[in-house]
Amino acid sequence: MFENVELGHRLDKETYRQRSEAVRLQLLDLEYRLVQERAFATLILINGVDKAGKGETMNLLNSWLDPRHLDSHAIDRPSSEEEERPYMWRFWRRLPPRGRIGVFFDNWYADIIEDRATGRSKRSAFEAALERVRRFEEMLAAEGVLLLKLWFHISAKELKRRLEKLSKDERTSWRVRESDWRYLEHYDEYAQTAAAAIRHTSTGVVPWVLVDGADDRYRAVFVGETLAGAWQRKFEAVERGEGGAPPLVLVPDLEERPNAVSALTLQQPMGKRAYERRLEELQGRLDALVRDARFAKRSLVVVFEGMDAAGKGGAIRRVTAALDVRRYQVVPIAAPTDEELAQPYLWRFWRRMPGHGRVVIFDRSWYGRVLVERVEGLCAPADWMRAYAEINDFEEQLIENGTVVVKFWLAIDPEEQLRRFREREKDPLKRYKITPEDWRNREKWPQYELAVGDMIERTSTEIAPWTLVEANNKYYARVKVLHTLCERLEASL
Repeated sequence: MFENVELGHRLDKETYRQRSEAVRLQLLDLEYRLVQERAFATLILINGVDKAGKGETMNLLNSWLDPRHLDSHAIDRPSSEEEERPYMWRFWRRLPPRGRIGVFFDNWYADIIEDRATGRSKRSAFEAALERVRRFEEMLAAEGVLLLKLWFHISAKELKRRLEKLSKDERTSWRVRESDWRYLEHYDEYAQTAAAAIRHTSTGVVPWVLVDGADDRYRAVFVGETLAGAWQRKFEAVERGEGGAPPLVLVPDLEERPNAVSALTLQQPMGKRAYERRLEELQGRLDALVRDARFAKRSLVVVFEGMDAAGKGGAIRRVTAALDVRRYQVVPIAAPTDEELAQPYLWRFWRRMPGHGRVVIFDRSWYGRVLVERVEGLCAPADWMRAYAEINDFEEQLIENGTVVVKFWLAIDPEEQLRRFREREKDPLKRYKITPEDWRNREKWPQYELAVGDMIERTSTEIAPWTLVEANNKYYARVKVLHTLCERLEASL
């Protein structure tokens, strides 16, 4: 691949002066438009050959743009906090919101290429990592992010010349490290691995841009003009109503059909005395599992979904009653805030992921996109249709990192829901739980049933299955939730 790349472009001083002045003015105009309109976020990835101008370009962007709207991140070894979470967590938490610019130096590609070039990863793992990255980047594009991927390249001969020149001068010798010489020694392995990575992840939606790093002036102008052109095209696309990338989606089956929930026998027997006995037993069992020394290297994420008044809150309270308050957090999910709306959909859930030895319980979750947002028309069909694959990928990353993911759908029938609604209206202590929106949602019960069926069918995977809870009897539902949590934790430990 790189052997066909033309290198050695150069600019004389006068041409550089003219073109750099013009592009700097254009960049500032476009940057201020980005900040004012907040139509999209900009993420710039800087990767490439060592000493090809990556660091200089990062400094250049900070000097040519207004740095108040730019966040630069030099991604190094993960911190202890980051090591406790999935690999991509440290990138998700740094994503720029709409109206801002993020620059990631040596990002998710650095470790993937390094591990393969040095033989630490097999080809299958390398290709799997690239496929996950490709899906992640296409998701960002579909969410409206302008993703600009820059690969800075110089030849092995040029790299050797630069290292020798820097090493000979006492004032610059500190810039050369032993790792730079090792990189030169294995230049071909790195170049071949990088070429394979670029071929796999350079798509029509998020292509790579190859930057000739041989001449400082040419490189600077090229990067500036590339960014300006990308911004201009993005603004034009937004004006045409094409803010996100057209995703590849499956045509949904919109016909009513039997599903796993409709097949449940929702009224299950359990009396109060049996419930209280089992409750005490299971809470003690759950407490012991979370305190187990082996859990210190794991974490637990629990998802509660269900129709209104299905008993999610009551079940959550019985779970938390068994846990040390210092070990868990309950996250109730409501309408997204302005901060959350400025980010890709899954961002607000990624940032809540627990570290080792911790439990996070979601009262409603990321499944809102394929449930309430789908039914209420709060997102386009293409958005909720691609969400199934994005959610499965998200949960797979959690599980690979040692997180136990347990998902509950609490199922009740319309008659039981109506009885609970009326009971809440009569009880002053529960009246706050019933809203006009709850009554309105009842009118869309068939649409929600269809959405729930699709959700379970497409996201109940072998590693993160849904547990369907027959919840007409609250006693039975709470016991089943606790029993399932204990079983899943025991299996993981």
